[in-house]
Amino acid sequence: MGNKGKREFIQILRLLEAIPMEIVTFAVNEAICIGAIGFDAVKQIALARIERRPARLDLAAYPHLPKMDVKTTRAADYAALVPQTSQELAA
Repeated sequence: MGNKGKREFIQILRLLEAIPMEIVTFAVNEAICIGAIGFDAVKQIALARIERRPARLDLAAYPHLPKMDVKTTRAADYAALVPQTSQELAA
């Protein structure tokens, strides 16, 4: 998500200035579960939790919220992070 994602991440961190960490953590996890990974969704879920009401997040009503597509990581994907030795290059 580039710079927009960084801004949203910072906005979510700034929620901790006004909302307890447990509630923000719950809201982030809930947003991930429903596929709405934006600041607006996290904030609405957190506020609903504080007000002890169900969050009403129909994603059709919020087309501006980013959709997430998380793929399962394969162990082989981590091989790109490990530098190859000269012996492996010769083989």
